[in-house]
Amino acid sequence: MLIEPASCQVDLAAGTMGGASGRYRKRLSDLAGLYLDADAHHDLVTRTGDAVVYDVADFRPSAAAGDMIFGLTRMSPGLVGEEFFLTRGHIHAKADRPEIYYGQAGQGLMQLESPEGETRIVEIGPQTICYVPPFWIHRSINTGEGEFVMMFAYPADAGQDYGIIERSGGMRHRVLRGEGHGWRLAENAAYRPRTRADVQALMGAAA
Repeated sequence: MLIEPASCQVDLAAGTMGGASGRYRKRLSDLAGLYLDADAHHDLVTRTGDAVVYDVADFRPSAAAGDMIFGLTRMSPGLVGEEFFLTRGHIHAKADRPEIYYGQAGQGLMQLESPEGETRIVEIGPQTICYVPPFWIHRSINTGEGEFVMMFAYPADAGQDYGIIERSGGMRHRVLRGEGHGWRLAENAAYRPRTRADVQALMGAAA
């Protein structure tokens, strides 16, 4: 049976996508443990009434291999201590699956980490396409002063493994506020490199 074509209308001013089949949001309290300054995080949760950090709306025609999921992420601007608002981050459960992000509004970046712990940064603004290759852990970060809105698309059977970052004590680098409106990378002292066996298991998962 053929799946029917569909369209979803993006409201850029509101950072929303109509016609979505699923939606979720993450508040500051949902991201406990991700930030270096736990006291600043706790204080911000209290002062803002547990503000929303990001909203996601997606369209999932099916979970079949060969199909595609797409959607929209809207991230609020903000800092926890010196760290910008961020998403939980993940690698795909089927680690050989890629993903595309397309900047719609605001300024931010994609922080990527290889299984071996190499860091890559892709800055994203309006009409910037970011390609996340297979096997890369990735996280979105709002480095701007306004909302950061991106479209995304990935294979429908990819899945997400959110625990990979937690198991390593976070990503190898933290993205902190830099000079002026810039950003900088700092080593994460809690980071635990993956073992050779862990890396081989990830890289061989699609074999």
